[in-house]
Amino acid sequence: MANATVSRLGQQNATGDALALFLKVFANEILTAFAEANIMFNGDLDSAPMHMVRTIESGKSAQFPATWKAAAEYHTPGAEIVGAAIKHNERTINIDGLLISHAFISNLDEAMNHYDVRSIYTTELGRALAREADKNLLQLAVLCARTAATITGAYGGTQLTNAAYDTTADAIAQGIYDAGQAMDEKDIPQTDRYCVLRPKHYNLLVQSSKALHRDWNAGFVNGNYADGKVFKIDSVMIKKSNHLPNSNLAQVTGTNNTYHGDFTNTVGVVFHKTAIGTVKLMDLALESAYDIRRQGTLFVAKYAMGHGILRPESAVELKKA
Repeated sequence: MANATVSRLGQQNATGDALALFLKVFANEILTAFAEANIMFNGDLDSAPMHMVRTIESGKSAQFPATWKAAAEYHTPGAEIVGAAIKHNERTINIDGLLISHAFISNLDEAMNHYDVRSIYTTELGRALAREADKNLLQLAVLCARTAATITGAYGGTQLTNAAYDTTADAIAQGIYDAGQAMDEKDIPQTDRYCVLRPKHYNLLVQSSKALHRDWNAGFVNGNYADGKVFKIDSVMIKKSNHLPNSNLAQVTGTNNTYHGDFTNTVGVVFHKTAIGTVKLMDLALESAYDIRRQGTLFVAKYAMGHGILRPESAVELKKA
């Protein structure tokens, strides 16, 4: 028997792609990019508990005065008391250049399109700015741990090095304890301490019996292996982020503070909320305007702020080499 001659309903002029004339059915589901998890800055500086925030009305920078401790001594009878000097210094955070994220939509394209893109675009523009702030702040937290003391005789940052941090869960847990001890010895408050790890090392930590087991946590469950969560170690809240740096980063044009450095060996950072700070001049805002000359709408998200080191003694870097 001979094969049937099939009239292909989707072909153009009986040649080419057999599906060319078939319609695409809109599934009412737009595959937008997944939102990244920002832990230092989510677009609202009023709810940024992991670092200090200061708003200024004008100017290019903000000053944070620093003072050190007073000394005590035994008095010699009859000796004149004239006062002893207390050391002072300062930390300054500059405002970076205006950071923007933008998109332009043609009137004609928007008229022909069958789903709304404006809400998607504006959301993505805001996320882009939040992502940059989150990255800068985590890079800064690591740099803070590498910084010398603000005042002569005071404390600087701390770096702990162990190749096993990169591969061993218990080593990471011990590193966080050691970081806590280093901060205790510098009189850093035990509240508001955080540790940020990349997902690889966070997931290793979840597999540590010391981090989750009741016998190591005063009878309380300190996380959930099934959910892949661990809450705290030695009063340090544990966070994970893809934005913790792990490469050699160059300075970015437009920044007036230092966020760049070689982070190739960085595994994690432990810090108190006073370690770093943000100075905000212009909060996150979105503008849109119709351009009659170009027959479309321009969307711009923007902010003007800067981030800087405040207390080096409040940060500890965990390094693998």
